[in-house]
Amino acid sequence: MITISLCMIVKNEEETLERCLTSVKNIANEIIIVDTGSTDSTKQIAARFTNKIVDFTWIDDFAAARNFAFQQATKSYILWLDADDVFEKVDREKFIQLKKTLDSSYNTVMMPYHLSFDHTGKPTFSMRRNRLVRRDCNFVWIGAVHEYLEVSGKCLQSEIAVTHKKERVYTDRNLRIYRKKVESGESLSTRDLFYYANELYDHSLVEQASVIYETFWATKLGWIEDRITSCLKLADCYSRMGEYEKQLQVLFRSFELDTPRAEICCRLAAFFMENKRWNQAKHWYLVATILGEPPLTGGMIDLPSWTWLPHIQLCVCYDRLGNYEMAYRHNEIALTYQPTHSSMLSNKSYLEKVLAQRKQET
Repeated sequence: MITISLCMIVKNEEETLERCLTSVKNIANEIIIVDTGSTDSTKQIAARFTNKIVDFTWIDDFAAARNFAFQQATKSYILWLDADDVFEKVDREKFIQLKKTLDSSYNTVMMPYHLSFDHTGKPTFSMRRNRLVRRDCNFVWIGAVHEYLEVSGKCLQSEIAVTHKKERVYTDRNLRIYRKKVESGESLSTRDLFYYANELYDHSLVEQASVIYETFWATKLGWIEDRITSCLKLADCYSRMGEYEKQLQVLFRSFELDTPRAEICCRLAAFFMENKRWNQAKHWYLVATILGEPPLTGGMIDLPSWTWLPHIQLCVCYDRLGNYEMAYRHNEIALTYQPTHSSMLSNKSYLEKVLAQRKQET
């Protein structure tokens, strides 16, 4: 059986830390908490679970803090979490089983990271992260902000999910770090250009964000998933700026990179739907339905775009086009994913009445 060091960096996490640490019961053999300057009861809560609590002076560099935490580990594998992450019961049980059976030839285990959820608790946005890594590989974190763990070698794609339960509101901390870098004359890496644009976008500074996204794209570098995501976000920037032709252009630009993604197809379809161009909207929603499973790349996945969303929108398109049989068919498919969805149930009732009336007329 492998052994596991849980390594975390924290600051003022009294509201979430106990929940997180409770969720790793029987998973972690040691828990290492690196505190970057808490002024609340974070350390006292951590002390209930571990005596390995180490201070680290914050230097506006997340990678530095995470690398320091990893350096404290002593077990064969390292697991990392944030304080507002948890393993739900089913995932904790799966992880305990994985711990018993994992072949130690695997350098890393990728796990889904569920970031947001619908009203039924099903994940809507998810991505994959290298969550468990062999300590003797000496993998390191890179990037002061939106850091990533650079890994190599044999990887296991696991379905054990980490669930993000964010309690705090977003701050401008990351944006301030990037602006400080820019103002000091520091050149941003290709990856940092992407995340700087994201920070501007998240703060509704869409004109500034559009400039940085275009700068990022012009490098012709960067992770393909970041480049595709930049097309989606840049399209939204142009939409909010009233630059509708540019919105379409940048969405189609993503096809230079890879086969179509459901997120892009649904965004294109939504554009045509907003303009009541039902046949074009129908086309792109239909494309979204035939793409199969989302790629296991580690990129952000908008799960509704790959499952029920194109079907409920096809229901609307076919209804507007007078093809009620196809509208009903796609609404039924959507219901297989969301059986209690009020709009889908309303569509079902409406279409059944329409179809019954048409049958009587014939």
